[in-house]
Amino acid sequence: MSQDRRTFLSNLGMAAVAARSPRLLGDLLRPGAAKLQRIGMELYTVRSLTAKDLAGTLAQLAKLGYKEVEFAGYQGHSAAEVRAMLDQNGLTAPSAHVDIVKIETDADTMFSDAKVVGHKWITVASLPRGQRQTVDDWKQVAARFNAAGKKVKDAGFRLAFHNHNDVFRKAADELPIDILMRETDPGLVSYQMDVYWVVNGGGNPVELLGKYSGRFKMLHLKDSMGPPDQKMADVGSGTIDFKAVLSHAKGIENYFVERDDPTDPMASAAASFKFLSQLEF
Repeated sequence: MSQDRRTFLSNLGMAAVAARSPRLLGDLLRPGAAKLQRIGMELYTVRSLTAKDLAGTLAQLAKLGYKEVEFAGYQGHSAAEVRAMLDQNGLTAPSAHVDIVKIETDADTMFSDAKVVGHKWITVASLPRGQRQTVDDWKQVAARFNAAGKKVKDAGFRLAFHNHNDVFRKAADELPIDILMRETDPGLVSYQMDVYWVVNGGGNPVELLGKYSGRFKMLHLKDSMGPPDQKMADVGSGTIDFKAVLSHAKGIENYFVERDDPTDPMASAAASFKFLSQLEF
């Protein structure tokens, strides 16, 4: 069959599809859309449940379809007990939120536990206490991150920093997030973008992902109902364009759902998972 005839028949077939269903034709011509394959849960979202029954809560999250969790404390359980709960439910825990002071002053037990549980990331949950009003103040924070990052790397893990909205309040004429990015060593310090807190602080997650490509390795996915209150919401029920965010999220290794204030934590976890598992980007 000649190429011209083959092309003609192919075009004829497309025309027939278009006549029956223009929407189907669009789906055929559209490049393959991506979907999240492994969705995680930051356990701070369900802290009221894990405080009473960690094993049962992990089982519920796994049943919903979550594949990963991020810890913010083990609720009094040993690392071995936590690892057994994860294994029983087919879950992994690639990251744990910690206080930077813990890394600086009492890291040995934490590192030992992290190896047992299976963490890859030691993630600084928030900024250390103290006043930060000048560029030099933020440079000192960056220096602490670099030092902590080296300690974490030497122990066989990677360090990340989870942002809140304070890194978008200017110091002199600079945004602290820009100072931290400039002053931290990419080989020692990565970043976990909390999409909600970026928006809350007046930033644009898509622009930030492009500006600092490769520096963000994890995302916290939580939604906002928008100005003026920026009330938190289940993912997909607010105003943040997660399709745009995820389509620009290159090099991201882990995605964690989080909501700080859910009335019904498990219902919130289910709603966010349903939206994200169906979202094409």
